[in-house]
Amino acid sequence: MEKEKKEKSFEENLEELSAIVEKLEAGETPLDDAIEEFQKAMKLAKSCDEKLKTAEDAIHKIVDSDNEIKDFEIKE
Repeated sequence: MEKEKKEKSFEENLEELSAIVEKLEAGETPLDDAIEEFQKAMKLAKSCDEKLKTAEDAIHKIVDSDNEIKDFEIKE
């Protein structure tokens, strides 16, 4: 039986992404490693973006008194 991979949190992905950026900005990473790190960073950035969009969508929805989900609107 194969172990399921636990999905990392937004904060964990962002921390890992920051570490990769710092490593690449230092300019001491060999090219092949830098390409590999860059690809990993792009996957992390995509994951963070997807999580932010999901959170944003959830924030824009509310449940009304009939238990129906509606878009959130501020009425002035």
